[in-house]
Amino acid sequence: MTTPTVLFVCVHNAGRSQMAAGWLRHLAGDRVEVLSAGSAPAGSINPVAVEAMAEVGIDIAGQQPEVLTPEAVQASDVVVTMGCGDACPFYPGRRYEDWALDDPAGQGIEAVRPIRDEVRRRVEELVASLA
Repeated sequence: MTTPTVLFVCVHNAGRSQMAAGWLRHLAGDRVEVLSAGSAPAGSINPVAVEAMAEVGIDIAGQQPEVLTPEAVQASDVVVTMGCGDACPFYPGRRYEDWALDDPAGQGIEAVRPIRDEVRRRVEELVASLA
């Protein structure tokens, strides 16, 4: 069986998509190829997202926001979008999920923790659906 590739996409690729990628790497290990990108990537990852993930033992500090490319979408089996709207390209034959999640940008740690936990819940469901 081939390894499925999951692409997480949000606007800035600095918070939600990075947390989701961190959770998927943590929960699925090498059973899934993990990509993340943004339609308008930020210069750096959200430090509060880094802090929230560090609280649960997942280090995403070394990740860099990446620009979304059509090639990344084409290479993916599952594309999970998080508020990037029409900026996310659509290709037939891909499984798309749109996760409505609050944006952690500009939020304090108390606001980011529930987003982190909701991202984990959804990633767990995603992992189960890929098995």
